[in-house]
Amino acid sequence: MQVVFHCGVHGTDLYRMVKTLLQNRDWLLRNGIEPVTPNRHGEIFNEALSALRGGPATKAMEQVMLDAILDSDDPRRIICSTPSFLGRATRAISPEGLYVTAGEKMAALANLFPSAEVEFFIALKNPATLVPFVLSQEGSGSYAELMDGVDPEALRWGPALRRIQAALPGRRLVVWCHEDTSLIWPEVVRRIATMPADVPLKAGLQILGDILHPDGIRMIRDALAQEERLTVASRRRIFAAALEAYGQPEQIEVELNLPGWTQQMVDRITAAYDADMAEIAALPGIEFLTP
Repeated sequence: MQVVFHCGVHGTDLYRMVKTLLQNRDWLLRNGIEPVTPNRHGEIFNEALSALRGGPATKAMEQVMLDAILDSDDPRRIICSTPSFLGRATRAISPEGLYVTAGEKMAALANLFPSAEVEFFIALKNPATLVPFVLSQEGSGSYAELMDGVDPEALRWGPALRRIQAALPGRRLVVWCHEDTSLIWPEVVRRIATMPADVPLKAGLQILGDILHPDGIRMIRDALAQEERLTVASRRRIFAAALEAYGQPEQIEVELNLPGWTQQMVDRITAAYDADMAEIAALPGIEFLTP
């Protein structure tokens, strides 16, 4: 059995993965794949994680959890998706860096099902937009309290991913940039759900619908219908053209008004983020999805 954990990060998903998988639930169940919603697994996993303290579950404990969270009998693949797998958003930032406890938390999740083949999917977010998102969450306090003297330019994903990878030896780890999600969402969903390219994907335009004028969605549907042989490359070309023509700036751009931040600082943070993404994409053992 395969167990998949989609772990956010905070501010990258807003439960769109759960919603998209549920739209395709009939096909998934027919093919031995069951998406499990957070309200179904949340309390059960939390209790087990607390009891195990990072250690592996027994076979009996695994079976109790499976009986509690599953509707189908003996699925070959289970998918669980929620940003809270990595803890509270306010703990994403610390003097030691980004998500310093993520590897430990993900290893503990893997130990919930030690007899399964466990995979992890995670989208990364530019620290220049991650910080304001975390600051917007309940309980984050002021900017000074959240950052606690941390230099925003020291928040790097390269060290964070190396820590995560070291905590998950032999585990499949699929990574992509949140900023690319609108262009690659169908591939992300198909990858996590093991849906072949020739199977119609419902709600495949969901994320684009959040950031495009309705005319943009109509443009995409018309263009897709005219393609004799739709490929990943041609679909991404159509998506990119629609974003350029009909993207709604208020849905795409993030207003940054943080103490001491300048455009030059944001540019440096973004450049460092791009460099980290290139480094992470080259790491052995990581599947990095790009447009």
